[in-house]
Amino acid sequence: MATITEVEKLALDLPEKQRAVLAAHLLRSLPPVLHDEDEGIAEALRRDADFEANPDFGMSLEQLDQQIARRRA
Repeated sequence: MATITEVEKLALDLPEKQRAVLAAHLLRSLPPVLHDEDEGIAEALRRDADFEANPDFGMSLEQLDQQIARRRA
């Protein structure tokens, strides 16, 4: 069986288009980095419950825009 170093050398010797196809295949074979079993539903429900319990946790769109503008300045 080939080592990762041997496979990497062979892959890097491929033309750019073939390397791109290989990279896409390899990436597709991996699980998402930020994968949640429930696709983030539990976190969204937790945040919603936090906001319902204390609306001060939230901010208006205007407040968000102001905060972004301050950070850019």
